[in-house]
Amino acid sequence: MHPAIPFNKPYFSGNETRYIEQAVRSGKISGDGLFTQRVHQFFEQELGFRKVLLTTSCTDALEMAALLLNIRPGDEVIVPSFTFVSTANAFVLRGANIVFADSTGLNPNLDPAALEGLVTSRTRAIVPVHYAGIACDMAAIQAVADKHGLAVIEDAAHAIDSYYRGRALGSLGTLAAFSFHETKNIISGEGGMLAINDAQYAPRAEVIREKGTTRTAFFRGEVDKYGWVDVGSSFLPSDIIAAYLWAQIENLTDIQQQRRAIWQRYYSALEPLANQGIGLPRLPDYATNNGHLFYLVCRNLAERTALIAYLRQLGILAVFHYLSLHKSTYYASRHDGRALPWADLYSDCLVRLPLFYELTNAAQRRITDAVLDFYQTY
Repeated sequence: MHPAIPFNKPYFSGNETRYIEQAVRSGKISGDGLFTQRVHQFFEQELGFRKVLLTTSCTDALEMAALLLNIRPGDEVIVPSFTFVSTANAFVLRGANIVFADSTGLNPNLDPAALEGLVTSRTRAIVPVHYAGIACDMAAIQAVADKHGLAVIEDAAHAIDSYYRGRALGSLGTLAAFSFHETKNIISGEGGMLAINDAQYAPRAEVIREKGTTRTAFFRGEVDKYGWVDVGSSFLPSDIIAAYLWAQIENLTDIQQQRRAIWQRYYSALEPLANQGIGLPRLPDYATNNGHLFYLVCRNLAERTALIAYLRQLGILAVFHYLSLHKSTYYASRHDGRALPWADLYSDCLVRLPLFYELTNAAQRRITDAVLDFYQTY
């Protein structure tokens, strides 16, 4: 038996532990230390975000967004059904009703053509998810939002270093949330970031992130004492986490070149499967590919189950992804009953193949050969 090929292996440059030691020796390992400042500066100056704040997770960044928008019970928020639970849960926690949108036939992203019919007088926000780092049609989404005075919150968990018509994903909406979970392109184990593209939200975001206090302004010398002025929670990560992330950022170009090359090898090897009705990732002309993940869309659930089992027998770990949230145990009774066929198709049929920096050409050939062999007989 060949050595097992995991689904993911966290990238490690070698500087992560050195920077963590620097943070520890500095005597400042709580939030907003030297490495946090370096990370903030990079994203604001290099990628064009108006303001960013590191958070303990993408989930927390989304929860901060819900607080910043004052989402209240009875408000409606439009969210794709094919997404991770955090996308919806952040707004459910504020009492919002989730209105689920279907995906497109092109890819799992939210279908902007359906948005107009989902907006009501109670709608407050639209939350597009850039699945696999491939941009949603932001112009179409923003047009609906502008028409009805809605906020757009980009769930950019997958989308670091990916672009919509030359603009970084996460810089287009009112707010955006990123993830640095160990499965992402650049990582800090756990961790996230809130991007604030509308300046009016920046001061309050600092307050919410620091337990509802003016503590951040106090440490900048802007107030002579800090106190409790708003709702909030402890959303900021330790500088140890930022130190790990900074080492990753320093290697972003190399990481991205490698991941895109792996992605392209997958596509080139598996493209013939399209003739058998197997779906491959498709990029609209307005989107770029950041090599976050590579997926296939099988023809049915039984086929996907068989493919995953076949690969596992060969020591290859492939996984399925989200389950349709509109059918979830928690929210199905509150869904309005609309069929969302594309979300269900991706829920039943999408399979993710291993993709990580250290995936060798030989290991990748093992994977692609195994997938092709499966489809010769299935």
